[in-house]
Amino acid sequence: MAKTSKTAAAKPDALLFETALGRLETIVAAMEGGDLPLEQLLAQYEEGMKLATVCQEKLAEAEAKIQQLEKTPTGEFKLKPFTGAGDAESV
Repeated sequence: MAKTSKTAAAKPDALLFETALGRLETIVAAMEGGDLPLEQLLAQYEEGMKLATVCQEKLAEAEAKIQQLEKTPTGEFKLKPFTGAGDAESV
């Protein structure tokens, strides 16, 4: 598992969202355990922050790709870009 950790820290952008999230959850659990020495705790924190950034970026990319079906005034349907939580109210 140490190889995975070093790989994740070296190239976080190459990770899949699920892989980055899983590793982040592992780090959080280890940090919450309270058994890590300070140096290791800081290293885990740094890796966790990088992984959190990767996850946020990948979610933003996915959100940009999502499109919603919108009914026009003429009754036709067309695709429109997803713009956020406000769209849920109009559906």
